[in-house]
Amino acid sequence: MSPEELVIARKHLSLTQKKAAELIQVSQRTWQQWELGQRNMRPAFWELFLIKTNYKSERHDMKAIFNKYNQKDIKLKHDELAELTHKEEQLRNKNKPFKFIDLFAGIGGIRTAFEAVGGGCIFSSEIDKHAQYTYYSNYGVIPYGDITKIDESIIPEHDILCGGFPCQPFSHIGKREGFEHPTQGTMFHEILKIVDNKNPRVIFLENVPGILNHDDGKTLSVILDELSGRGYTCHHTILNASDFGVPQNRKRFYLVCFLDDVKFSFPTPPMTHVDIGSYVEKDLVGYTISEHLQKSYLFKKDDGKPSVIDQNTKGSVKTLVSTYHKIQRLTGTFVKDGETGLRLLSENECKAIMGFPKDFIIPVSRTQMYRQMGNSVVIKVVEAIANNIVIALNANTDNVETCHK
Repeated sequence: MSPEELVIARKHLSLTQKKAAELIQVSQRTWQQWELGQRNMRPAFWELFLIKTNYKSERHDMKAIFNKYNQKDIKLKHDELAELTHKEEQLRNKNKPFKFIDLFAGIGGIRTAFEAVGGGCIFSSEIDKHAQYTYYSNYGVIPYGDITKIDESIIPEHDILCGGFPCQPFSHIGKREGFEHPTQGTMFHEILKIVDNKNPRVIFLENVPGILNHDDGKTLSVILDELSGRGYTCHHTILNASDFGVPQNRKRFYLVCFLDDVKFSFPTPPMTHVDIGSYVEKDLVGYTISEHLQKSYLFKKDDGKPSVIDQNTKGSVKTLVSTYHKIQRLTGTFVKDGETGLRLLSENECKAIMGFPKDFIIPVSRTQMYRQMGNSVVIKVVEAIANNIVIALNANTDNVETCHK
């Protein structure tokens, strides 16, 4: 067992070094020495670790490990490291056929989708420190922070602007604050500042379906008016992840805007449905919900709540929300498994219903993991949209090969 494989396994399971060591009854110092390569881990300990965690280690292609910087480094030297890692990333992606930026990046769901269709990310921004660490652990770049404090001049020229931005009532904010423009003081206003400075060929935005009726429809109206006024042709729709072969009912609003005159259409959902039971793990350690909480809260009423699944369950689960860790009986989905007979969704199960690969590293606490997954996008849906964007650009007389280099 190599030190790199050991680090991947621990981070994959969201375990601290101390917790991993406790599982197999060795000291934390011993575990640290294994990861540093100062001592070799005996096969018997590795086998015990696999049994205790149910970790599947059949890995042939090793995922790159970005662990040069830890959370403390990122916190103390954030701006410096963001600039350094962005320079390295821009160099890596300089020959990609098209470049994109990742705003309100979260843990990189949109990024993963656009990379899958050939894109190269050259800038990212995310204010949450925990999400920054997960992003770095998987992509090797530390996102810049608060978008309101970023000078748009440092953002490189790009072809596609991507973002899943917060939804705010523009007209109400403007009226209350006395702004002359209805978007001022909102995150969408920050997007417009970048658009005005860089004029990207494509804008891709994601939001909750409620944006259609948000603020009596004024929010979406302002968005479309602002973008069309800048010469963009806008297309929007709502798609459900469960129609794309993902076992989660998750409807989201998608907006794609082109500066070029192109023929674009959203992907037709393949209507491929899969059963969540196929992704449910069995006999997991941890994730348990206490018997007391089950009796006093979750099953206090005989009303069919909450939703409980197992390996035989058909269909999709409810939408995974960022507050899932709070164990809500009306909105949560739980698994019939574990030491107490009921547990939370595991990390792998969350990855499955969000479309993340199993080797996606979650280096943060379980609570943060649920928040990050609940705030992310379903990769398979975004990838289908991204593919259609590339097709539209390639079909245009200004081929995508002429995009920013």
